[in-house]
Amino acid sequence: MEKHIVLLPGDGIGPEVTKAAKNVLEAIADRYQHSFTFESHDIGGTAIDQHGTPLPDDTVKAAKKADAVFLGAVGGPKWDKLPGHLRPEKGLLGIRKQLGLFANLRPVKAFQQLLHASPLKEEVVKESDLLIVRELTGGLYFGQPSERRNDGKEVVDTLAYERREIERIVDQAFQSARVRKKRVTSVDKANVLESSRMWREVVEEKKAEYPDVTVEHMLVDAAAMKLVTNPAYFDVLVTENMFGDILSDEASVLTGSLGMLPSASLNEKGVGLYEPVHGSAPDIAGQDKANPLASILSVAMMLKHSFGMEEEAEQVETAVQEVLGEGYHTQDIHLFKGKQVSGSELAAKVVDQIRASDTTENIMRCYV
Repeated sequence: MEKHIVLLPGDGIGPEVTKAAKNVLEAIADRYQHSFTFESHDIGGTAIDQHGTPLPDDTVKAAKKADAVFLGAVGGPKWDKLPGHLRPEKGLLGIRKQLGLFANLRPVKAFQQLLHASPLKEEVVKESDLLIVRELTGGLYFGQPSERRNDGKEVVDTLAYERREIERIVDQAFQSARVRKKRVTSVDKANVLESSRMWREVVEEKKAEYPDVTVEHMLVDAAAMKLVTNPAYFDVLVTENMFGDILSDEASVLTGSLGMLPSASLNEKGVGLYEPVHGSAPDIAGQDKANPLASILSVAMMLKHSFGMEEEAEQVETAVQEVLGEGYHTQDIHLFKGKQVSGSELAAKVVDQIRASDTTENIMRCYV
């Protein structure tokens, strides 16, 4: 199978983790006789430095032609004093809008080897395996332009949603639940916000189309509390943009390291942008300390969601588990009886696992 992938390394540690992702994709292509082609473009602060904008037209054009997009990270203190329209984060928001990436999928799963590193007790977090489905192109972040009134003493932000925007993200959540534990928790603030009352109405209408999925409604403050007291309670959470931003960041610490968490942002055609949850970490950029596993697990999501390569995705996830099981880790996490290695060394270990399993299968075929 032939696929074309656009790489957006971005800022800070972005180029390092992007290289790790590309190496894993090449290993998968070799093993399964696929053909993956790549091209790189600028985004974020790097794009500002090179092109005077966080999202160059060439980057958008290339991304629109790609089968999938991988993004490293954007941002850093170097660009903090720039005006709002020139901030690196505008590049990320812009590419999401340009590609119509309305659904952000962020899985949060406890790794046995990292339970001790979680801020929660092991018995609380050990069974955690949840998926947050966040609406990504509407709500407060994309309402009417914010404005200041009354000589700057008053400010207005606008939260706006169309019914169709809510319907499609709710459909995504139900479809995701069908291949998991068949439970959806819809998170809103229906006791206060009219947008949340419409959200709840849509969920109630949609659930009739998915009779095999159990649905409940939960206010966002209650959901935030339950995430830290009983995260294993959840299967699929679906919510609007700002709530999803906050809850997914809260959930991201459950596993003990941001460096372990992947994400996918999808449009209605199945084309996706894949990125690690962590930021650009400029304090360790260029030092080969960055944990590449979130990027590598994002590759697994790319293989599964955009390319329909279930076996290949499972192979990447298994390789990560094997490397952790052998005790290899980067400086952001600590494994008992483990061995700390650089980011590039850890990525190489995953690639070696993928290639070794291929060799093992070839040997086994000789005896069949």
